[in-house]
Parts: sequence; structure tokens; C-alpha cells
Amino acid sequence: MCEIQQKLKSVLIAQGASLVGFADLRPVWKGSLKTGVSVALPLPREVVRSLPNGPVPRYYDAYCRLNGRLDRIVTAGAEYLKAEGYHAFAQTAGAVNESEDYRTELPHKTVATRSGLGWIGKCALLVTPEYGSAVRLSSILTDAPVRCGVPIAQSRCGSCTAGADVCPGKAVSGKVWSAGVDRNDFFNPYACRKAARALARERIQREITLCGRCIAACPYTKRYLAEK
Repeated sequence: MCEIQQKLKSVLIAQGASLVGFADLRPVWKGSLKTGVSVALPLPREVVRSLPNGPVPRYYDAYCRLNGRLDRIVTAGAEYLKAEGYHAFAQTAGAVNESEDYRTELPHKTVATRSGLGWIGKCALLVTPEYGSAVRLSSILTDAPVRCGVPIAQSRCGSCTAGADVCPGKAVSGKVWSAGVDRNDFFNPYACRKAARALARERIQREITLCGRCIAACPYTKRYLAEK
């Protein structure tokens, strides 16, 4: 790991990052900044344990709080890189636009899989070995020279149906993700959004796409919950 990479990782961890990965984006991204830095924060265990039946107020609070923390972390990382003479762009919530079909130009999940932090599960969430799908993500784009991680290009979900079994929108086809497979080929984001928003209205009186049932059901998440 080169010096700039070590220092950047130290900055991100000092700001509170739990997972940091470095990605070569050249095969998947046409933008000028070809290196991605993936940052992840886990949902607190007590919040995840409250989700089997859908969102609760503490989940909404944690969701907003972690998104704010991630914005601060990636902004600090980008500012550090700029101060060192590199170009950098923090993909904060305010800087990333979602299209009508619920896509962003360069998803945080793509940066994360390319950096080796995890894979895409059957519910179209990033799954990490450490925290399962109980993570929030952000990312930085840069031209700083770093040693990138080994991309994860295949799902490790196998024949698991845990997420599909609890999905209120029946949005999970059961097909397995691999790099290059379009999200809509294995997951229905429209059915997910409709059901999640209805559940959020019912349970937390919020007009937001927030559910969490598949997060709580994921076997990798349950491993995280079982740790002391």
C-alpha cells in the first residue's frame, strides 16, 4: 500500500469509517476519475434486531444519522486528497442524483464490489462478510495512485432464500447476481419501493422507501448479530 493510500485510509478511519476499500473503476466507469474509494458503516446491532417486521423509528433515525456520518467521512477524505494535489469527488447524498428508475450513475455498491468489500445479494443490497447487508455506503472518486483491491464478481448467496421469504413486495426473483448482470434481471425495484413505502407509512408514518426485513433475515447479518 502506497503512502498516500495509507494516509487516506487513516483519515477515513479517524473520521469513523468501519470498512474502506479501493477500486479500479476503469472497466465499469467512463468518468475521468478512475479510482473509487468505498466506505461502509454498519447499522447498530440493536437497530437490526428491531427489523424483522419492518422499519421502526430507531431504524429511520439510524439511517439518517449514518448517511450524515458518511457524507462527513467522504468529504473529509476528498478534501485530504485535494490538499495533497489530487482530484477527488465525494459522492455525498447531495451530490448523487437518482434517476426515475432508481439508479445512480455510479452506485456506491459498484465501487464496493470492485474494491472487494462485498457482493450483491438477491435483494440487490451489498452483502459484506463482516456485517452482512446491515451497512450504509458512500464513496469517493479520485485520480490518486493506490493499490486496488480484488473485485468480487460472483455472489456468495448460493441457494439462500432468506431475503425472498420475507420480502413484502415479492421483489426477489431468486436469480443470483454476478458482475455485469443488470439489477432488474434479478430484482424488481418498483415492487420493492411500493411495498417498502407502504410499510413505512404504516409503521413509522414516513413517506420513505425504508423496510429492512431482508437485512435482518440475511444469514451474514445474523452472523454479525451473533458476535459479541
